[in-house]
Amino acid sequence: MTTIPTPSYSHFDEDVIHQIITQPLPASADLFDVADACAAFVCVLIDTHDDETRNALCGRLLQALNQLRYLCDEDLPPYLVEQLVAGESITSCMPHCWQETVTPVEYAQALTQVVLGNMLPPPLAKSLTGLLHDVVNMVAEYVKEPYLTVH
Repeated sequence: MTTIPTPSYSHFDEDVIHQIITQPLPASADLFDVADACAAFVCVLIDTHDDETRNALCGRLLQALNQLRYLCDEDLPPYLVEQLVAGESITSCMPHCWQETVTPVEYAQALTQVVLGNMLPPPLAKSLTGLLHDVVNMVAEYVKEPYLTVH
């Protein structure tokens, strides 16, 4: 798997932001890598107030979400399948009505486009960015949940 920086602190310095915006996703990035990249983009986005940086992060997030959407329909490589074999039953982080990964990914894509449009009043933009953050992180966690059974 490819390593994508995933910051977990609330204040980001210019170098981290620059790296996240400019570092392309490798062509070899798998479903988990892309989900982690989406989470990294949205974690920085929620704490970014500069319009130019927010637009760049939204653009990168939208690209990654498009790639994630594509990967959701592809067969998983064997090394990821191994990680998704369920041991004990777990409670999913995803509501039952969204058990198809595509649905929340499409919601995240739509939210990203709305935030990227820069047409919202600031309080609404802040709320929708927070919702975007939560949906993306839920998807990133969900795609890694063990769910396959061994026959």
